[in-house]
Amino acid sequence: MAESRCPSQPLVFLALFYLCYLLLGALTVSLVERPHERRLHLELQVLKSRLLNGSRCLSEAELEHFLSRVLRADGYGVSVLSNASHHTNWDFASSFFFASTLVTTVGYGHTTPLSNGGKAFSIIFALVGVPLTMLFLTVLVQRLMVYVTTRPIDLCQQRLGYSRRQVTAVHLLTMGLVVLLTFFIVPSAIFSAIEHDWTFLDAFYFCFISLTTVGLGDFVPGEQSGQRLRPLYKLSVSLFLLCGLTVMLLLLRTFIQLAGLHGLTQMFDLPLSEDEEGREEEETDEGTILQGSQTDRTPKPPSLNAPPSYNSILPPDNR
Repeated sequence: MAESRCPSQPLVFLALFYLCYLLLGALTVSLVERPHERRLHLELQVLKSRLLNGSRCLSEAELEHFLSRVLRADGYGVSVLSNASHHTNWDFASSFFFASTLVTTVGYGHTTPLSNGGKAFSIIFALVGVPLTMLFLTVLVQRLMVYVTTRPIDLCQQRLGYSRRQVTAVHLLTMGLVVLLTFFIVPSAIFSAIEHDWTFLDAFYFCFISLTTVGLGDFVPGEQSGQRLRPLYKLSVSLFLLCGLTVMLLLLRTFIQLAGLHGLTQMFDLPLSEDEEGREEEETDEGTILQGSQTDRTPKPPSLNAPPSYNSILPPDNR
């Protein structure tokens, strides 16, 4: 007797492989970028020492050179300030955060590779990681749709007796409110409490920009000086982004199902989902069977092109 394989095993293997891929990317980019970051820190410290220990008559050329180096380093996330001298953007937690924003296409842009090797690795890593992320999220959302959308809608439709359009609309509205509360309002309150320079609107703006994969980079968590438990904080934000993107795709998939029930997909000539296509085929088959049974019971009228029957004009005795 053949062993039945659990349907969730491929998803578990894919999730483990995806996690290992992120860990590998974080470790590699950390090993590649940290030496270049240290070298840039030392160069800025030397320039700063020369500026402070030099003569009072500082030339304009030296000042412009110093400022250009500072601005260039700041563009890579390296600061010359004393309170940020021991801060690194390429520890393991920050590298994992960079890898997760790279493959999810959020890409804040506050931390970028310094070396040519880091830039080349980022291209290769994203070339594989972006399709892998889309595959993982698609498979995960398809599995969650059964438990979060399809089964609850079927259960409410059977017990309450409402139409599927009404139940799906109420379900989408309820799901949207839950997502708004758990992935926007509550996280915004947490971010505004942790990030001292953020207001609640700034935090809500960050959540929206991140979960819609816009990633402008004007607000990035964990970048203030003296951040407590910064590695744990960075890893938590990475997990928040992955979970939030999954929920947003789940909400979008539910909206597409509702749009199909109201005929919007047919209006724009979009393909139906598997659930909608199956229901449409069932309704078509039922209508065909019913129409066929009614056709068999109804006597067919004589055809106008048929040849005349002489039985109708003959006497009954001669038929």
